[in-house]
Parts: sequence; structure tokens; C-alpha cells
Amino acid sequence: MRHPRWLARQSPQTGPETKGGCRHQSANFPSSKHGQPIETSTKLKGQDLLTLQNYTPDEIKYLLWVASDLKNRIKYKKENLPLLQGKSLALIFEKRSTRTRLSIETGFALLGGHPCFLTLQDIHLGINESISDTAWVLSTMTDAILARVYKHCDLITLAEEAAIPVINGLSDFDHPIQILADYLTLQEHYRSLNGLTLSWIGDGNNVLNSILLSAAKFGMNLHVATPKYGTKLLLTTNPLEAAKGANVLITDTWISMGQEEE
Repeated sequence: MRHPRWLARQSPQTGPETKGGCRHQSANFPSSKHGQPIETSTKLKGQDLLTLQNYTPDEIKYLLWVASDLKNRIKYKKENLPLLQGKSLALIFEKRSTRTRLSIETGFALLGGHPCFLTLQDIHLGINESISDTAWVLSTMTDAILARVYKHCDLITLAEEAAIPVINGLSDFDHPIQILADYLTLQEHYRSLNGLTLSWIGDGNNVLNSILLSAAKFGMNLHVATPKYGTKLLLTTNPLEAAKGANVLITDTWISMGQEEE
């Protein structure tokens, strides 16, 4: 049985702000007197962060805006910002990581929050107790969950059953917080991500998936070199080039309905 508070949650794909299954908002953020984008902040409040695929370009830009603002105020201006005072974050780490753990724990503590670190020795996700039971317990005692897991499907189940936001700290499919950190670094160096050419050289893994799901949202060009897996992937804007030598053609509308202006 799910926690009653679960009923008050809305997934990133549903809710009163949606239209056609996706959240929409203007490119120019409505700002408060402090310059904070109010509309985007309201829409993201309480949402899961499992993959950047479900986030619009403006929403990702807002996350980077917040990260940059907090970094500037805490690291350089030495401000004390207890924004997470009284809040606790459950950290589920099926896979070890020095940098992910330190960065998350330090960042949460700098904002006044209390990180609660859990390893496989402390918690048996889906083994001695069901993922649903784990989600229930954590939902009653903490305010959010960051999970670093082997299977993305376990992360999805955790998010579905939890009454609090769930953040993907890494799965076999995606690694959104790593890419957000990388994008923040690029943004600080180049000022804008639009038009940059990003080259990935390495395994076609979860990090590459995160890049593939988000790079185009910023207008970035992407070069990829991965080990041979016995198949070829061709991405092109030329239909004739795509059809050449094919055994089967599967077609769809060239521009999806309702997205003509995009």
C-alpha cells in the first residue's frame, strides 16, 4: 500500500500544468524581485529526477541556473544559506562512488540538510524487503531519496512507490546528475551551451545515454566514438540517405503534431 501523500504527487509527465503529455513554459523565465524563475521553480517542486529525457530545455536551464547561483553565493560570497534546514536526504548506494557521495553529502550539508548514507549492508533493496516497503519507510522518515543502483527498473519502482522525490544518482541506463554537473562546468567556461560540439570517446554507457537525451535540447552538436558492437548507427536529416540499402522502411510524420513551431 502506498503512502497517502503519494496521491498528492504528480509525475513530470502528468498534472494540471501538462498539455499533450508534456509540460510547457515560456523560454523567458518569469522572475521574482530576486530574479528567480518562479514558474519553472513551481513546476519542478516535488518532482523526480530519473532522466533528463522528461525535462524541457527551460527546466534543465533552470536547474543549472540554481546550481550556479548557489555555488556563487556559498563558495565565493561565503553566504550562509540554510535552505534545507530540517530536511534529510536518504542516499542509497548499491554501487560505491567517492565523488558522487562526497559531492552530494557536502552540498546537502552546506544547505543545512542532513544526508543519511545507506549501503548494501544497511539496506537490502528488493532482497530482504521489497522496494515498495523500502520506499514506504524512507518516505515516512526522510524528505527525498538519491539512489545509485544497478538496475534502472528498480529506480523506477522506487519512484513509483515513494511519496517523496527520487533522484537518479546513477543507473545502468542513465546518469543525469553527472551530466548536469558537466553542463554547469561547460556553461561557466563557454557562457552558453548552444552551438558547442561535444565529443564522447568511450563505452556506450549510461553517461552517453544522458548526453544523447539532453544535448540536442541545448543545440549542441555531438560526436560519438564507441567500441564496435556489430551494428551501424546512421543519423541523418536526408530521408533518401536513410532509406538507401534498407530492407525495411518504417515511417512517421516528419514533424509531430502540435510541435510545428518547435
